Amino acid sequence: MSNLYTIQKRFDTIQSYANHEELLIHILQVYLDSFPLKDAYLLRYSPIGFVAEGIIFLNESGGSHIGEIREEIRSFPIIYSAIEDKKAKFCTGIDYLKNISIKYSIHSQNNSFLIVPIFIGQYVFGYICSTQMEEGTTITNKLLEDLTTFGNVIGQLFIQARNGKKEVSLSKRELEVMRQVALGESTKEIAGFMNLSELTITQYVKSAIKKLHAKNRSHAISILYQEGILL
Repeated sequence: MSNLYTIQKRFDTIQSYANHEELLIHILQVYLDSFPLKDAYLLRYSPIGFVAEGIIFLNESGGSHIGEIREEIRSFPIIYSAIEDKKAKFCTGIDYLKNISIKYSIHSQNNSFLIVPIFIGQYVFGYICSTQMEEGTTITNKLLEDLTTFGNVIGQLFIQARNGKKEVSLSKRELEVMRQVALGESTKEIAGFMNLSELTITQYVKSAIKKLHAKNRSHAISILYQEGILL
């Protein structure tokens, strides 16, 4: 396992990545190279509605998009706890069966589940989870502490990457609304989550589209992903 200084050094050239997706793949590769884990699922997270949505999966055989994964994380105590506490968490055996519903999209042959929140300060905006560990691996408190620090390092990395991109002048409310749009929420659902009228949500979306010089909401979301504004 690499030490955290070595891990941080591997992110010193974040501006060299051609696009946001290339950066995400590199993050997962560093994660797998640095810890005794064999797979990595990266998901974005929105505190509005407690919704997580898959982005990319990576293991030794390659990677794939996992946009079909979309969950309300309060259904999964281990995930909810990790996000609330901002600490890496692990469960296996009976605890795995109690914590991970059979309907969950990520299945583990070993009945084990590790989650690493990606955060900065009090804000969690994603997480990495793994279901396959290297043979003979013991998940110790020290390893969980190192993984927690890794999640914080990644959180800072995303902020640096965003600061290195051109400024997107969306208001806080506009950005919150566009995050929900990116999660596939309808205008009615977003209005309910944010306790605003549907007309107000529609106006926020129109304003964001105009500021981004986008053709429509899909184009606007694409721009926000490309710029790294949305994870």
